[in-house]
Amino acid sequence: MSEQSLPDDARPEYTDALPEYAERVLDVAELIPPGRVMTYGDVAEWLGEGGPRQVGRVMSLYGGAVPWWRVVRADGALLPGHELRALDHYRAESTPLKEASRAADGHLPRIDMRRARWDGGEHAEGHT
Repeated sequence: MSEQSLPDDARPEYTDALPEYAERVLDVAELIPPGRVMTYGDVAEWLGEGGPRQVGRVMSLYGGAVPWWRVVRADGALLPGHELRALDHYRAESTPLKEASRAADGHLPRIDMRRARWDGGEHAEGHT
């Protein structure tokens, strides 16, 4: 993904300052309660700007300091390359999971999106 696909204020400026859009994405990630998740698209919708790809890019560049495992793909599949670390977090937080069938690739569970998805709940009134 190129930097041009990010909103103007999310493009790296190669300084220590975090782009404003990235700060907003990370702030939403920190609001998500343990055991719950939001999709990349949910976060973009919450912010009213960007889209799933832009949120994913922010999370890949800057998300290591926030609960990154709570921002997920819409299909509930675990993040490739980070599956086992994420799975440890999901189990520790009792995030609802769907156990994988024996035919599933790698036998990894998925997030049960119907039960785990968070819509902002009590924090929705205070967001800007």
